Amino acid sequence: MNLRRTSFAAAALLSAGVLLAGCAASAAPEPEPTAAENPTGDITFWSSLSGMADVAAAFNASQDDITVKFEEIPNAANGGYTKLSAAIESGTGPDVAGIEYVSLPGFAASEQVVPIDDVVSEDVLGEYSEQVRELVTFGDATYGMPYDAPPQIMWYRQDVLDAAGVDVPTTWEEFEDAARAVKAANPNAYLTSFFTNEPQLAPLSWQAGSKWFSVEDDKWKVAIADKASTKVAAYWQKLIDEGLVKAQLGFSDEWTADLNNGVVNGWVGGSWSASGLKTRTEASGQAGKWIAAVPPSWGDEPTGALSGGTSFAITENSKNQAAAAKFLEYLTTDPAAVEARGEVGTAYLAYPGLNEVASKVAPTDYYANDIYEVFDEASASVVGGWSWGPDYDITNTAMRDAVTTAPTLGDALEQTQSATVDGLEQLGLDVTE
Repeated sequence: MNLRRTSFAAAALLSAGVLLAGCAASAAPEPEPTAAENPTGDITFWSSLSGMADVAAAFNASQDDITVKFEEIPNAANGGYTKLSAAIESGTGPDVAGIEYVSLPGFAASEQVVPIDDVVSEDVLGEYSEQVRELVTFGDATYGMPYDAPPQIMWYRQDVLDAAGVDVPTTWEEFEDAARAVKAANPNAYLTSFFTNEPQLAPLSWQAGSKWFSVEDDKWKVAIADKASTKVAAYWQKLIDEGLVKAQLGFSDEWTADLNNGVVNGWVGGSWSASGLKTRTEASGQAGKWIAAVPPSWGDEPTGALSGGTSFAITENSKNQAAAAKFLEYLTTDPAAVEARGEVGTAYLAYPGLNEVASKVAPTDYYANDIYEVFDEASASVVGGWSWGPDYDITNTAMRDAVTTAPTLGDALEQTQSATVDGLEQLGLDVTE
């Protein structure tokens, strides 16, 4: 991301538990005040999420004052944020853009998105949970409207667990026992995979109580290789070494074939995984065989984490922030927007009350249990206090490289820690370990 205007002088944004430079509300451009109770005009909207064209069309059909022009862009892994950042830099960016929580701090730090507190009512923003609100709030300013808050979810083939004679694991010790039982019942089978290209070490560490980024004495503290994360890495390394889980490329043709052939029988994913899992496995007759479950815990009490999630923000290019805000509210809080998006996803939405609607339009009948009931349970156990840091792209790139090159996952954490500290210091941030 281009950070050309960001001084990266230490500026503690303590309300979010985040330290970002150049991103305090006083330093960011003042948003335009709401021009009217009923704003008018044309606005542009960019997102990589499926179904958003239908949401924009439904909004346009619902009123005559604002027209939304939608453009689908690639996801982050395929250059979507690079395109978005470059467009904003050139003055041709959209009014509204979808930005994942992991990337929002960087866009805010570079002043490419603007605070929305003056154009979105606090009555609306105040409805979000504290944990979700923290993901879009830096200092005294809110930089995005949360869309979904997807809890980390375990997906299992119930029939495979039954054949192995094990119950759904509630602890990671039981998960290891279940993996051994599955392997014993079928030497060619694995309970789940470990994705080497999309390692889930961040939410797994979050769930274990780690905080990779925090603020200490007005400095960023980076603790990616802390005790909790090291425990998680050692656990998964053991499962890989003993052939109990399969290390492979996630979302690959091989992985899809393994799901369909009964080689891989679980997925460490999120609530969003449900639609993709159905798409990849329904041709092999697996309807009614899969279940959702809350993640195993490390202790007696259930703990959870979020796995991904998207916000919608107003970019600095917007000349009609009042109209953009009107669309933001529809997009993130109106049941009609959920209905318009339809069956393309199984989002666990952040705004209260919307998941009742989502559960009715999502493809939930593919599963053997009530997946939204599981989502509710997993969401209630999310550990608070996690933040994604000022430029998570540095960490994510380092993690992907390290997982494929380091001798062990523990070594990968150490390499990621070092690369993150070096990268943040090169941006001019004060960092401590």
